[in-house]
Amino acid sequence: MTPHPLRQIIESCDHAITTKNYDVLMAFYAEDAALVVKPGMTVKGKENIRSAFIAISDYFQDQLIVEQGEMQVIEGGGNALVIMETVLRFPDGRGGITEMSRRATYVFRQESDGRWLCTIDNSYGTSLLDTTNSSR
Repeated sequence: MTPHPLRQIIESCDHAITTKNYDVLMAFYAEDAALVVKPGMTVKGKENIRSAFIAISDYFQDQLIVEQGEMQVIEGGGNALVIMETVLRFPDGRGGITEMSRRATYVFRQESDGRWLCTIDNSYGTSLLDTTNSSR
């Protein structure tokens, strides 16, 4: 089975995040995109998303490594919902590396020229509900 084209796009985005190549990264985002920075904080628009990724990299001492695991893509109406495992590696503050896995959700829109652009980037996936429910 041939992998969905979004797998290669997301791999390119992950590589751009890891190498801090924000020009390449922003080429995969729609102008009106939204990024969940952390639970309770979402930014909108490419320039704000770029700034958020720079701040995230700074937070992780420019050593954040992002990779993907399993992925499911559901297409409909010119959009694609991507549900996938995102693996993050970063310094633990004691000279070691922490690895964590999230079940991320992304929405991509297919443009008239055939390109897929990310419109919603939520690396926290449905775990956003966990933070909402804990405040009830």
